[in-house]
Amino acid sequence: MTVTLKTPDEIKKMRIAGRLAAEVLEMIAEHIKPGVTTDELNTLCHEHIVNVQKAIPAPLNYGAAPGRPGFPKSICTSLNHVVCHGIPNDKPLKEGDVMNIDITVIKDGYYGDTSRMFHVGKVPEWAERLSQVTQECLYKGIEVVRPGARLGDIGEVIQKHAEKNGFSVVREFCGHGIGSVFHEEPQVLHYGRAGTGMELKEGMTFTIEPMINQGRPETRVLGDGWTAITKDRKLSAQWEHTLLVTADGYEIFTLRGDDTIARVSG
Repeated sequence: MTVTLKTPDEIKKMRIAGRLAAEVLEMIAEHIKPGVTTDELNTLCHEHIVNVQKAIPAPLNYGAAPGRPGFPKSICTSLNHVVCHGIPNDKPLKEGDVMNIDITVIKDGYYGDTSRMFHVGKVPEWAERLSQVTQECLYKGIEVVRPGARLGDIGEVIQKHAEKNGFSVVREFCGHGIGSVFHEEPQVLHYGRAGTGMELKEGMTFTIEPMINQGRPETRVLGDGWTAITKDRKLSAQWEHTLLVTADGYEIFTLRGDDTIARVSG
């Protein structure tokens, strides 16, 4: 398993890409309301990334291969029981919907990857709680990051917090190393046992992006080859940040104004 430790120059570029990805989520927040389509949100984000940030939306055509079309849009919009990789469409949002928007931008060859939950109008209390606990899972996972910690430490703290609150952790999708490549080693599981797995080293960069389900953990991918949903059709939530392992902790590249965790530990 090859993990790339980033140089100071690479870290500088990733910091910029991460800030841009966070900015897209901040920009789109005011546009999310009943009656708006996810296609319209996709257009707004695409134009902001391309025209304002002079960057590239990484999901567009991602994964294209002979006989397999790439992802058709510039952002992922995962609504209600969609776990991840939801494709924007022309169906209007309605009051009470919950949605994850996942943004990845490429700037100067480096990737910034982040996502957050949005509530459309007033949502049920239990939907709000799932969203909040999932963000807490992300924060708890980030807070154990430092040189010498292990990937299993991240997985265990996330799994324990989710299950203590009566929710389940998706197994089929996980966080990942990131840099000048969208998805690289290591894989960052959101369940596991502390003290196991790869040891974290200064210069590692990866995402933590727990997907937490209201019901059972099982998922299935729809016929479009992308959209993953909960098998029991219950709600799913996800929050994601890209971070760096520093000499004594972590630095979050994709921090937003609405975050309540420190950008840098220590």
